[in-house]
Amino acid sequence: MWGLLLALAAFAPAVGPALGAPRNSVLGLAQPGTTKVPGSTPALHSSPAQPPAETANGTSEQHVRIRVIKKKKVIMKKRKKLTLTRPTPLVTAGPLVTPTPAGTLDPAEKQETGCPPLGLESLRVSDSRLEASSSQSFGLGPHRGRLNIQSGLEDGDLYDGAWCAEEQDADPWFQVDAGHPTRFSGVITQGRNSVWRYDWVTSYKVQFSNDSRTWWGSRNHSSGMDAVFPANSDPETPVLNLLPEPQVARFIRLLPQTWLQGGAPCLRAEILACPVSDPNDLFLEAPASGSSDPLDFQHHNYKAMRKLMKQVQEQCPNITRIYSIGKSYQGLKLYVMEMSDKPGEHELGEPEVRYVAGMHGNEALGRELLLLLMQFLCHEFLRGNPRVTRLLSEMRIHLLPSMNPDGYEIAYHRGSELVGWAEGRWNNQSIDLNHNFADLNTPLWEAQDDGKVPHIVPNHHLPLPTYYTLPNATVAPETRAVIKWMKRIPFVLSANLHGGMNDFSYLHTNCFEVTVELSCDKFPHENELPQEWENNKDALLTYLEQVRMGIAGVVRDKDTELGIADAVIAVDGINHDVTTAWGGDYWRLLTPGDYMVTASAEGYHSVTRNCRVTFEEGPFPCNFVLTKTPKQRLRELLAAGAKVPPDLRRRLERLRGQKD
Repeated sequence: MWGLLLALAAFAPAVGPALGAPRNSVLGLAQPGTTKVPGSTPALHSSPAQPPAETANGTSEQHVRIRVIKKKKVIMKKRKKLTLTRPTPLVTAGPLVTPTPAGTLDPAEKQETGCPPLGLESLRVSDSRLEASSSQSFGLGPHRGRLNIQSGLEDGDLYDGAWCAEEQDADPWFQVDAGHPTRFSGVITQGRNSVWRYDWVTSYKVQFSNDSRTWWGSRNHSSGMDAVFPANSDPETPVLNLLPEPQVARFIRLLPQTWLQGGAPCLRAEILACPVSDPNDLFLEAPASGSSDPLDFQHHNYKAMRKLMKQVQEQCPNITRIYSIGKSYQGLKLYVMEMSDKPGEHELGEPEVRYVAGMHGNEALGRELLLLLMQFLCHEFLRGNPRVTRLLSEMRIHLLPSMNPDGYEIAYHRGSELVGWAEGRWNNQSIDLNHNFADLNTPLWEAQDDGKVPHIVPNHHLPLPTYYTLPNATVAPETRAVIKWMKRIPFVLSANLHGGMNDFSYLHTNCFEVTVELSCDKFPHENELPQEWENNKDALLTYLEQVRMGIAGVVRDKDTELGIADAVIAVDGINHDVTTAWGGDYWRLLTPGDYMVTASAEGYHSVTRNCRVTFEEGPFPCNFVLTKTPKQRLRELLAAGAKVPPDLRRRLERLRGQKD
């Protein structure tokens, strides 16, 4: 459907790598934070048990654990003594930040370390601004050194999950150009995501520059020597290191010091950085990003989500209703916000649409977009926005912001940058809800190959497989709740803000559904939410409006004029039918054109008519009136104990004569 494709194209595109399953160490590799130099005795090495804590004087203090290690070796590369040079200070017209000879900030300019990510993971930092001393291949180039980037599934894929320097590179480095003066406050690293190799950096140094030629390092307060930061002990867990002092510069460079023996220096990274002003306008400033909508731009845990939804309901009581479709494995309710001019009521001829988010608990953007959408619809309805008013008067909108609240709570606790690619993805039973819906594709394809569709096997409303309905079937309570919700409400159009239930929804119900990949960053920082809202706001509204394209109507009984439930609506040339709701109303999304449409129901004569879909807004009305078959009329009369009328008796006699 071109209308759906156009609406989908309006969503912020997902320009990302091929996904690969996260890998934990299964090879008996070194314990976290351990090193052993070849030929040496067991060494002591420190690893961060938690992020550095800020002391009373504003400095950072590392909390470390000490482990004695007897296995697995790490290459420790001897480096030449670094000669610190005085950085070139920025020319300023006033008393702004000026780097000291050691490359640190003046005490009066010390800032909090809570800087947002620079944007490696979210692709705000372009490939051209990432450089390295060397790369093993194009697929392991510096453009792949982004936090949480995933590898391909085949050995030698064009794109792999990290930047990796050549093994013979004596002085490897990975460099990021911030584009303008920036206050760097911390670094987050991961190892290499790969189904074939386990490579990660275990320690590194950091340098800074204003011109990419003259560099200075980050130094320890106690020793005055270059700080060596502990890095990763497995491929996936993000490790945060805050700098002893934030540094103002344009370039930041990571210099691996140690890595696993037999491997290569490989890493993925994100840089924490706050923008600073440039009074001399030496650098072009990036356009301001954000949103003018007065919405709550922050990440909401379960408690905060409930509170926000209640606030929206209290602000717009005439167009909202909150209900629950069930509970998670941990007992958290799956709340839905319904928005319509008559909430709680299915109006005859009015389509039902839905948005679902949070199927993977650590994919937080979809959750926040739906919370923002319900706020926006409420706010704009009160303002009299004609577009929003029409949406709420012509359809019934259902918003499920968190299908997997258990997983989200885990991800939320870890935080935006440290949650990693997999933590919080599954529900509390370790079930991936994305793959938990019944496979209806395979039996349908097999039936099509055998020529059984649609005469023997229907092409719509496929039943659940027997194995799926057994008491011991591995079906999550969240999945069961959504399936019951699908069957209870006659949804016409849906979008899952990432997940595989779109095929199930299409084959098991009337609902047309698409999956929308929102961002390369599963859990964007809060300061990115306003721009993400602006990126997707209009598309979220436009997609809902696609429900107007096609045909709609009511199938009625000629004698009683009542709607006929479960009547089948078939479009000639399209091998997928829909059925009417309990009131006899139906909706069939179609692109503009002329269609031969047939309505049929058990006990009724089928009726076929031409229905034309135009480019004008609103579905084309295509109603049907069906007449009962003689057998059905006789069956109903006999059941009611009534006499058979003469016209029906004569018709039945003619039918018997035709058979004889």
